[in-house]
Amino acid sequence: MTQQPKQQNPQQASQDKNLPPKPDADLGTNQGEGNVEAGRHYDEQTREFVRSGKVDEAARRAAPQSSKEAEDLRRAEQEGRSHAKEEDPALGRRTERGGGSQGR
Repeated sequence: MTQQPKQQNPQQASQDKNLPPKPDADLGTNQGEGNVEAGRHYDEQTREFVRSGKVDEAARRAAPQSSKEAEDLRRAEQEGRSHAKEEDPALGRRTERGGGSQGR
């Protein structure tokens, strides 16, 4: 019987190179607190969408189509905020485009 050469564990190989271990490529596996691969994919797709120049168009399409819809959205947001422990401090800041939640 011939002995098979011992294969190195991919995580161990990464550690040998002083690199963090690579996440499991199988997206169906439990990665513990959060899914690193899914997070990277989301970030990549978000950056790609922003670079596409379609953000303003998407915002216009997502805007309420009637005053009733706008009121429904305002009430839903108010209801959601009523369950929050505290307001996100970032929401009070004005952005370059004059955003923020003040005055809503």
